This record gives sequence, C-alpha cells and structure tokens, in this order.
Amino acid sequence: MEARFAVLGQIARTTAAVLDRIELRLDASVERMEQRLDRAEAASRADFHRIEQRLDQTEAGTRAAFQRIETRLGAIEANARADYRWLLGIMLGGFAGLLGVMAHGFHWL
Repeated sequence: MEARFAVLGQIARTTAAVLDRIELRLDASVERMEQRLDRAEAASRADFHRIEQRLDQTEAGTRAAFQRIETRLGAIEANARADYRWLLGIMLGGFAGLLGVMAHGFHWL
C-alpha cells in the first residue's frame, strides 16, 4: 500500500509540475497574443488615420472639380444666352425686313 501511495504522490508532483509548465506557456502565449493585438490595433489606427486623410483630400479635390464644372457651365450658359439673343435678333430683323419688302411690294406704304 505504501508503494501505491508513493507512486500516487510521484504522479501528483509530476502532474503539478506539468500543470505549472502548461500555465507558464499559456501565460506566455496570452502575453504574445496581447502584444500582437496591441500592434495590430496601432497599425489599424494608423491605417484609419491615413484613410481619413485620403478621404479629406478626395473630398477637397471633388469640391474643386465641382467648382470648376460650375464655372464652365456658367460660361456655357452665358454663351448660349448670347447665341440665343443673336439668333432671335437675326430672325426678328429678317421678319421685319420681309414685312418691309412685302409692304413696299404690295404698296402698303
């Protein structure tokens, strides 16, 4: 019986030592994972900051592009109005001239 207790005691000591080693390994693994997570979080923050900067630059570029487009559209609209007025003047002048020729031909004047 004494031999069995001695063997059980030896098994208990060995098991305790193995459990201590496992616990140390787990603690080391947890620490490494926390360090990796911290590095990943820092990298994510840096990436997020760079993305925000690029979005701000893109937004500023888009605003500038829209302003240029609005300026060009304003110039096109002004040219279209000038062309319309010119054509309207030509048409009215031609119509008045035609009426004048008709009045002269039919001796209305």
